[in-house]
Amino acid sequence: MSSFWQRILGRSSTPAAAAASSSGLGHKRTDKSSPGLQAYELKQLLGRGAMAVVHLATEKASGRQVAIKRLALQREFAAEDLADVRQRFMREARAAGHLQHADILQVLDAGVDGEDNWIAMEYVQGQDLSHFIRAGQLLPVDEVLALGQRLALALDYAHAQGVIHRDIKPANVMLERRSGVLKIMDFGIARIADGSRTRTGLVLGTPSFMSPEQLAGLKVDGRSDLYSLGVMLYQLLTGRLPHQADSMAQLMYQIANQAPPDVRHYRPELPESLALVLALALEKRPELRYASGQQMAQDLAAVLQELPKPKAELQSAEIKSQEDPDLSDNLTDPFARTLRLELGEAGQNPPASHHSEKP
Repeated sequence: MSSFWQRILGRSSTPAAAAASSSGLGHKRTDKSSPGLQAYELKQLLGRGAMAVVHLATEKASGRQVAIKRLALQREFAAEDLADVRQRFMREARAAGHLQHADILQVLDAGVDGEDNWIAMEYVQGQDLSHFIRAGQLLPVDEVLALGQRLALALDYAHAQGVIHRDIKPANVMLERRSGVLKIMDFGIARIADGSRTRTGLVLGTPSFMSPEQLAGLKVDGRSDLYSLGVMLYQLLTGRLPHQADSMAQLMYQIANQAPPDVRHYRPELPESLALVLALALEKRPELRYASGQQMAQDLAAVLQELPKPKAELQSAEIKSQEDPDLSDNLTDPFARTLRLELGEAGQNPPASHHSEKP
């Protein structure tokens, strides 16, 4: 895997490109110019979002397949904030590019092309974990716990580098079950809106998976990611979100104030130790949660060891939620998708911990 800034990103009149070149990015490259996005041959479309499209591409020099994400930031952010947003994008891309972990999708390059920012990432095949959150399609319990352990360790590594994800959810984790490849995607993307106004509000992330402090617009650290991981594991085990509501105000109140149902309400056969792990991950106050991904991974490994083998190997179990006629509503829960909110909508939240993320 090539180093993140092997190429000089090139000069441009845009503030983002100026910031990139002035910071010495790409100093390992000996030539004075860089082809930028021209170094890649774009192929078929892989996905499309509100302000981004992802293409399969080939790196011309090596023939390697990569994924190129183009972000049209100008569509979402106020003109007066756009320069700052572009610079923040480059900083976040650089921070993500320094992450070298088997379970984190590698960022290879980034830059500016016209009005768009772009980022090149390693290309992996598989399905994101949102394919495994429906009753009847849930993964075996032991597989969920093993994945959770790996994800917690990957987050622990990123947090030690000062990088917070901010949008951990099933759609941002890729899994190829046959080979066992697991990748956390989109590190730092949610942060590009910090302190900037969008045309429709503040991009905060995915409400159902956000910690109380993140929903309240407070400073977050790695423990916020661990809360989101707890929400994701809960959904992977039950096909349910810990908190569901008919309005954003109700959802935010629940996340800030109400304990979620014990996971055994939907899966009575799950061990108490697993319920305790999830309850600790989903604590409202950051200081009461796991202090690190390493600690959470250790507890998940312990639960996995005590899991009865026959139950662990069951592909499906009798799940209460399978008989619930309202279960289909969970699959289209609007708060389980990325939304844009005005900062003034943030609900009450316990005081922020003195632990803040690294700059």
